[in-house]
Amino acid sequence: MNAASPPIPGPAELERGRRLFAAESRFVAAADRREALPPERLPEVALFGRSNVGKSSLLNALTGRKNLAHVSRTPGRTRALNFFSIGDRLMLVDLPGYGFAAVSHGEARRWGQTVGFYLERRTELKRALLLVDARHGLKDSDRLALDLLAHHAVSVMAVLTKADKLAAPERAGRMAAMAEALARHPSAFPAVIAISAETGLGIPELRATLAALAS
Repeated sequence: MNAASPPIPGPAELERGRRLFAAESRFVAAADRREALPPERLPEVALFGRSNVGKSSLLNALTGRKNLAHVSRTPGRTRALNFFSIGDRLMLVDLPGYGFAAVSHGEARRWGQTVGFYLERRTELKRALLLVDARHGLKDSDRLALDLLAHHAVSVMAVLTKADKLAAPERAGRMAAMAEALARHPSAFPAVIAISAETGLGIPELRATLAALAS
């Protein structure tokens, strides 16, 4: 295990993750303004990332469902905070992607205000997953997202998506660079999980990590 790799979960932890995500998963609510946020009742994990980084694909891969979250080829289609209950024990929250938005400045500003309110006030928010495309690594907008999460004292872990597109040595180098960047943020885990929604790479390990946060 290198410095960028998370602790390897044992068989019991992997089984807890498998069982959690094998349970019923369902869409709960979409909130495009603070007044529409659903009541808090479960631990929450927020999915943060650039548009088209693969948040919806990851949700579907974690739950083993093809259409729990809608996957669009058009960046910027997620226009609300979408809440998904996992086994009635954990809430995954798909946040609007940043870095691209074919919307008005007014709508983008409202999204930003809603996301800021969510990060500041949501007491059940246990962690944010910062999704970064493995092919491109950290961009300036990702670093701004890290700063925003740190400002709100949100615990954050990085997930490299589409990692199957890289050869193993290149993937390891990308993970090490990510871990180095994360080490500068006190609220971030320096370990990085590399995943692929297509091949299943890293999905069992990420399930195990999330299951540890469930009620």
